[in-house]
Amino acid sequence: MSPDGLPFTATPPDTGCAAPPPAVERGQRAVFCGLTGIVWLHRKIQDAFFLVVGSRTCAHLIQSAAGVMIFAEPRFATAIIEERDLAGLADANEELDRVVDRLLARRPDIKLLFLVGSCPSEVIKLDLSRAAQRLSEQFSPDVRVLNYSGSGIETTFTEGEDACLSALVPELPETEAANLMVVGALADVVEDQFTRLFEQLGIGPVAFLPARRADALPPVGPETKFLLAQPFLNETARLLEARGAQRLAAPFPLGAEGTDAWLKAAADAWGVAPSHFDAVTAAPRARAVQSTAARREKLADKSLFFFPDSQLELPIARFLTRELGMRPIEIGAPYLHRRHLAEETAMLREALGEDLPILEGPDVDAQLDRCRAAKPDLTVCGLGLANPLEAEGLSTKWAIELVFTPIQGYEQAGDLAELFARPLDRRTRLRV
Repeated sequence: MSPDGLPFTATPPDTGCAAPPPAVERGQRAVFCGLTGIVWLHRKIQDAFFLVVGSRTCAHLIQSAAGVMIFAEPRFATAIIEERDLAGLADANEELDRVVDRLLARRPDIKLLFLVGSCPSEVIKLDLSRAAQRLSEQFSPDVRVLNYSGSGIETTFTEGEDACLSALVPELPETEAANLMVVGALADVVEDQFTRLFEQLGIGPVAFLPARRADALPPVGPETKFLLAQPFLNETARLLEARGAQRLAAPFPLGAEGTDAWLKAAADAWGVAPSHFDAVTAAPRARAVQSTAARREKLADKSLFFFPDSQLELPIARFLTRELGMRPIEIGAPYLHRRHLAEETAMLREALGEDLPILEGPDVDAQLDRCRAAKPDLTVCGLGLANPLEAEGLSTKWAIELVFTPIQGYEQAGDLAELFARPLDRRTRLRV
């Protein structure tokens, strides 16, 4: 296996192999499955539709996570696998074709259809890849049909986005021209802010993956450079590199410091003069610093404990440690990618020393014991753990909210800090 796929954090570039890897546990975890990614992806790709091939449980999960009202017309649905399908008494492919026919007849606005696999569809060995190819040929050129797996077997929920974007990479058009691609679903307002900054810096052309529409997929080629906006896009990055694109190494654009370094990686690749970079970024950077200052007074020296959930744990911990003065007791992460987290790890090591409290794949029962013993001021965890820990007197922050909320970039730095200040404010008010 390539070192890129090894499940441990990177050593900083200047220390080579001398730095010790983080501790690793293997045990039970409590996270949502990859189907949850549909909740933000269906809002991003405006003419796409996500058809989950799964059970009623899958349907209930997505409906609950999305909070869809009964009269809404969302761009996702579930093709329910019934008992007859599981028993092999019905042809699941024929039934799927019938569902897709009805869907596309009712929704002619759909230009990109994702068939999303689930645990049940994988159990019955339903070949959605072949089904997608068959249906794409049938409905081409009006509708492109792709597939990916959102199964919750041995995955964490943000890997659903990685699987979705991985399905798009083979569809990207070829180019020989130099261009920049930003990879990872961002809120439209954040995407617009970054677009303006890149234009002011003289960097471009710039495109985003996923694009807002199916016919606006960014081109890729040997002169393409890309920035990851999310730390959980391992397979997407690998496929882009296989097509000749070059990843620009950078921390992730969270907070003033992270956004500075992320933009600087692109500016250096485009030969932007440092004086021009400072002139363009000075005002938004100052706003970011000012917006976090008030929250720093509330959060400085507060202890912090991360359960593994979104794979955003290291970038968030870096932001909270370096820009808000919090003290991480333990940073649990589902998986750690060596290269993609190298800069984050180096910055955390600079702030905390060699004894980094990073733990990959922690066992939830053992971690619960450590959390209860440590009694942190704030615990970042999934929804399934939050209520029980709150009942025990611990303040919690829902990790999934960090994915649903616009948090990237200078202008969102204060909002990101506020997400962590709010639970402590709530605890203070409840005590009065």
